[in-house]
Amino acid sequence: MTADLAKLRGLAVDAHRAGRKADAMTLYSDYLAKAPGDAGIWSNLGILLRNDQKHLMALRMQEHAFALDPETSGVRNNLANIYSDVGRYEDSLALRRQVVAASQADPNQKGMIGRCLRGLGRYDEAADWLRTCVAEHPDDAELQVQLAFALLGAQRYDEAFRYYRARWRTPELTPRKMTLPEWEGQDLTGKTILVLTEQGFGDSVLFARFLPWLRARAGRVVFLAEKPLMRLFAGLDGPDDVVTALPNTYRVDYWINIMDLPLLGLNSAADIPAPSRLTVPKDSIDRAAAITAPFAGKFKVGVVWSGSATYKGNAFRSFSHTDYLPLTEQPGVQLFSLYKGPFLDAYQADGTSALIVDTASTDRDFADCAATMQDMDLIITSDTATAHIAGSLGVPTWVILHWDPFWVFRHDGDTTPWYPSMRLFRQRTPLDWTGVFAQVKAALADHVTTGKV
Repeated sequence: MTADLAKLRGLAVDAHRAGRKADAMTLYSDYLAKAPGDAGIWSNLGILLRNDQKHLMALRMQEHAFALDPETSGVRNNLANIYSDVGRYEDSLALRRQVVAASQADPNQKGMIGRCLRGLGRYDEAADWLRTCVAEHPDDAELQVQLAFALLGAQRYDEAFRYYRARWRTPELTPRKMTLPEWEGQDLTGKTILVLTEQGFGDSVLFARFLPWLRARAGRVVFLAEKPLMRLFAGLDGPDDVVTALPNTYRVDYWINIMDLPLLGLNSAADIPAPSRLTVPKDSIDRAAAITAPFAGKFKVGVVWSGSATYKGNAFRSFSHTDYLPLTEQPGVQLFSLYKGPFLDAYQADGTSALIVDTASTDRDFADCAATMQDMDLIITSDTATAHIAGSLGVPTWVILHWDPFWVFRHDGDTTPWYPSMRLFRQRTPLDWTGVFAQVKAALADHVTTGKV
């Protein structure tokens, strides 16, 4: 390699490490035009594109790197990662098993083998594999979390949530910094316990159903809720107080994370409590009625196409607002957007908002959204907080799932015991939303005609 070429390579790598994506992209391309046989740089470019959510282009780069150098562990790993991203779990498994065979000491690859097995819906096989790995690497938190997710998919909840406590020892979450002790089973008679939310809004709605279990043990339960959910949670069963901030004068003895509440008695699907009873304020109900009033007599369908843009898996569980357009062709049906977020710009720019009425861009909080849901005949949504709220309200809800869904929905079946009012529609081919939306369109036509949800 000439000095000039080595310098160009170094500049490209430095730009990548510094987070200057545009510069790195240009420099990588310039370098590869002169040195197309450098597998490491092809793989680096794949990593850059993957981090930028350009998964199919990243796949091309990693396959190019692998064709040049199929023996290097890093190249195999990077290709395995993108295979997992795009749902090619069998291909990812084959590569990861090769890496593990060459390095038995690598717990990350072992965990990703379990992840691939779970992604294929092979929960028991994943759990058996991961139990062995946890025994080999007892201090590895990520292995324990992967085992927890496999057990959640298998509906073996008692064991799953014990392992899931390891989540706070992974880089995904920042450990709590509390001055009072975490509750670890002490007698709560006459004591006050603080329940803390974690992760997404949907997780708060999902797990709030377990608050009555804690109330049966404690003298007083205080639930620290996120402000966008506060009005919905104002009348929750279980807590004595629901607050968004704890007054300095408030006496609390212990705290607990909301996602640890299932440890109080959730063993199997038979133990799952009913969804939480949410409070929808009258001013929100009146607001929703005014929005939908011009469409009296229509079959009203509320739709959502994306969850939080900051969630790392959102690109796969979400789809485009345009995927709903064929549903607007059904006679007697009016669609309403329940989505609020950064992807509204595209929905408004291309004229979709004329066909799918915007209800949510001016929502003050989730209580406004919930009121609109209650005014709908049907909710059709991606897997996001909206689905959990609709399911808790008992509104007829169709959830459109990507090929590797959240453990609440598992990998098969069209219902979930967590939300009896839900019907599940599944993406059968990774990244292809066309097939599942064809099913949804046919089901909507059938429902409008026959009343069958």
